Amino acid sequence: MGYGIQLEVWGDYALFTRPEMKVERVSYDVMTPSAARGIVEAIYWKPAIVWVIDKIHVINPIEFTNIRRNEVSSKILASSVLSVINGGTKQLYIDTGNDRQQRASMVLRDVRYVIEAHFEMTERAGETDTPEKHYNIALRRMKNGQCYHTPCFGCREFPAAFRLIDDETVPSALSGERDLGWILYDMDFNDPSEIKPLFFRASLTNGTMDLTDIDIVR
Repeated sequence: MGYGIQLEVWGDYALFTRPEMKVERVSYDVMTPSAARGIVEAIYWKPAIVWVIDKIHVINPIEFTNIRRNEVSSKILASSVLSVINGGTKQLYIDTGNDRQQRASMVLRDVRYVIEAHFEMTERAGETDTPEKHYNIALRRMKNGQCYHTPCFGCREFPAAFRLIDDETVPSALSGERDLGWILYDMDFNDPSEIKPLFFRASLTNGTMDLTDIDIVR
């Protein structure tokens, strides 16, 4: 295990979309590991390191609310871009006035988590890339509130505030065992032509989701 951090994150809303919901967006009960990794990487990411999420602590009670959002019903296709590159006349924009539609979303409200994570060195690390160097930079950025882009809870509309935790303990409002069912762990990009989702059977024990010893299913 590499150098570890504890990061407290919170916000008004969160949406960790269940992939089985095709039209209306419905959030998982808790933050997914990939969403937690995205928050940490928004603060500090380099090709020389990879962040691994060890535990996610759910601090606030799990509460849902329904909202409606304006979304577009189409996207710009890669084939259209290639056509324009080759001299075609297809439109490379989306008219939000005519292509807009309202969709309902079941989102989490008043969320607060503590992310325990560590990083490991990758094959892309150079001679000057040391664990101590990247650890100190990551700690400094987290303490100063610096980030490459604003961390978010599943959607850019739901920004996440954060602060580094040293030795203090943030108590959870949850207790007991809770089975969360199958949750998306991450995406497998080893074969770019066939990206595969990875799932695991998640549970909470006194508000903590332990990811250090789980069985991942493709």
